[in-house]
Amino acid sequence: MARARRALTVLAFLLPVLVLFGVFRFLPMLGAVGLSLSEYHLGGDWRFVGADNYRSLFADRIFLESLRTTLGYVALYVPLTLATALGAALLLHVVPRGRGLFRAALFAPYATSLVLGGVVWRWVLEPTGVLRHPGLVLPALAVVGAWKGFGYAMLVLLAGIGNVPAGCLEAAKVDGASVWQRFRHVLLPSLRPALFFVLVVETVGAFQVFDTVYVMTGGGPVRASYTLAYAVYDYGFRYFDVGRAAAAGVALWAIVLLVSLTQRRAFERNP
Repeated sequence: MARARRALTVLAFLLPVLVLFGVFRFLPMLGAVGLSLSEYHLGGDWRFVGADNYRSLFADRIFLESLRTTLGYVALYVPLTLATALGAALLLHVVPRGRGLFRAALFAPYATSLVLGGVVWRWVLEPTGVLRHPGLVLPALAVVGAWKGFGYAMLVLLAGIGNVPAGCLEAAKVDGASVWQRFRHVLLPSLRPALFFVLVVETVGAFQVFDTVYVMTGGGPVRASYTLAYAVYDYGFRYFDVGRAAAAGVALWAIVLLVSLTQRRAFERNP
């Protein structure tokens, strides 16, 4: 009886959050799946078409190019963000004074608006011509994205470093382990949960990149920065093809889920 009361109490506290999560997460997801199986243009009639949107989507050269561009951005952004965040976290961990000030300064870009950051960086980079070069625009956007996003990952990794037992590092040092050996064999294994969390979060964010691209390049030049999220936006708000936009959004969700599961399996296989 006592256990049942406790379970009901827990459920009573969780129920409002579960209701909100269901209304604002699951219902829109189900609605998007339903729209992806239909032909619907804003202001027009709704017609069920089954998987036609998905077949036409993966036969669309522009969509496939946007997928390739997004994968390229992810491949640039995620390692750069993780390396920058880990380096900053390690430096903050050993800095003797002013740690709070440096932490606030490094975290500040994350707290700024994506649109504002994009406008400032466009103003900085436009004279260099980088944003007009098809081969350089994606690395430039990855650098801007890493500048904007590494602060959150840095705080997560800094918390993880703080949880590493100091005795383990001291013991390794007494045993004659070098700085690299202590980092490789003591610190990194202890940081695996934090690194995995940061990896998944940053990967998901990279696949959904839109604001920076919209503000800085508009998908150009010659679609060199045209991402999946930008394609979803164009399908829905430029061509008013809601069914195809929903199909592209569901495809993006499925790709992100597949990549996240692959990352999890990779971490589990390499303890």
